[in-house]
Amino acid sequence: MARLALLSVSDKTSIVELATSLVNEFGFELISSGGTAKTLQAAGIAVTKVADYTGAPEILGGRVKTLHPRIHGGILARRDLADDQADLEANNIRPIDLVVVNLYPFEQTIAKPDVTLAEAIEKIDIGGPALLRASAKNFAHLTVLCEPGQYDAYLAELRSHAGEVSLAFRQGAAQRAFWQTASYDQAIATYLSQQPTESEGNTAADDSSALPDRFSLSGQKVQTLRYGENPHQAATWYQTGTIASGWSAATKLQGKELSYNNLVDLEAARQIMAEFSAMEPAAAVLKHTNSCGMAMGESLVDAYEKAFAADSVSAFGGIVALNQPIDAATATAMTQTFLECVVAPGCTPEAKEILAKKSNLRVLILPDAAIGPTQTVKAIAGGLLVQASDDQLLDSYQWQVVTKKQPTEAQRAELLFAWKAVKHVKSNAIVVTGDRTTLGIGAGQMNRVGAVKIALDQAGEKTQGAVLASDGFFPFDDSVRTAAAAGIAAIVQPGGSMRDQQSVDAANELGLVMMFTGMRHFLH
Repeated sequence: MARLALLSVSDKTSIVELATSLVNEFGFELISSGGTAKTLQAAGIAVTKVADYTGAPEILGGRVKTLHPRIHGGILARRDLADDQADLEANNIRPIDLVVVNLYPFEQTIAKPDVTLAEAIEKIDIGGPALLRASAKNFAHLTVLCEPGQYDAYLAELRSHAGEVSLAFRQGAAQRAFWQTASYDQAIATYLSQQPTESEGNTAADDSSALPDRFSLSGQKVQTLRYGENPHQAATWYQTGTIASGWSAATKLQGKELSYNNLVDLEAARQIMAEFSAMEPAAAVLKHTNSCGMAMGESLVDAYEKAFAADSVSAFGGIVALNQPIDAATATAMTQTFLECVVAPGCTPEAKEILAKKSNLRVLILPDAAIGPTQTVKAIAGGLLVQASDDQLLDSYQWQVVTKKQPTEAQRAELLFAWKAVKHVKSNAIVVTGDRTTLGIGAGQMNRVGAVKIALDQAGEKTQGAVLASDGFFPFDDSVRTAAAAGIAAIVQPGGSMRDQQSVDAANELGLVMMFTGMRHFLH
């Protein structure tokens, strides 16, 4: 008797080509669900509909079609057990040698901005995951394929093994199917956990800051990286979900393959660019996730040149992030030094030609830097730490002026820029800015006094009339006095220390403006 294959796919890519080879080369008989059967029949391929094979019609609008003993019995039967074979014969069930299934496009559906909960629910596949799991469980006796990219490898396996499939291939395919269902279920669980809940007939949204009782991660490999942070550390890049997004969906125009450190730095760069409107040219140069320089300008090239000049020594070999498409002038300026990567929302044809002269420079296009994860995850021994992303919108008019001296509109704008900058510098962090450009950055210090000193020393004489931002409060007035002595005119900090009044009194005594944001931005 001919071997039997079940084909039931949402994504019809290459299914006709696979079915043609199965029938013509290897003598398979095919059974398929409604949509797949129509596709195959339209291509002139002989196929039996599942409903005709099982004798049970599709019901509930297609919700139930493959959930039937003639299907799952044929999949789960163990060919080496006499009792299983007797059950098949007694119930007129044929063993199934190949199951080809991919799932309803749940993630594509929920990615639509106006999708309703009801629409999302209808894209939760039931029969598909059941087929995948049953087939994967019984990989000792059949093969399961869950992605069109596997079809050619399966046919090659048949051709190289006289129409048979090796156990190693079947086991690898089963593993892939289980990863598929795990990722699919995770996407559903995550989506549902983010939806409002209903209680006693009244809809009430859950606390948006709450995290679920269970948390899981899954990903599929984008590429193996040369190494991790250091050459002795293995590393691989995975994308979450089945739809490429973020960096896995970015376009690389040129340059070498991305490294682990490149990607870590690029993500830090993306978060900085997410702070700035596309209407205001902004640029940042980063090294080891910290800014060397950050600036806003009258034009993109102006913003880049100011950011680069803020610390041109550290900027060598850095990562550049821009919030507007790269133009010819900015491309020309960036080719004057060695840079590792450049990321922007676009690139003009003229700029592409200019950048191409630096063939080792990685140039990436990420259309929307504001689209990022809503949670951050860190691994610790035996577990994970999960927190909401620090992506609160900034509004300086919600801050509190705590000094007698009030900020001018220019100072308020400068303080907002400084606050955006310090938010993305490792704690303890101090940033000094002027003309919406970073002048000095004290990053990752063990005490705030040291961070203040580093930032002021780097800024040098430019501190006169500049502003200073601190990611955490000042527990003593010493840093305020040090800043005032250097010529700082205004300070923004979270506030919240038991000794806040000491800092406020010092600012009043020395004629500084001080604003409290009420929100700190520690970054570890």
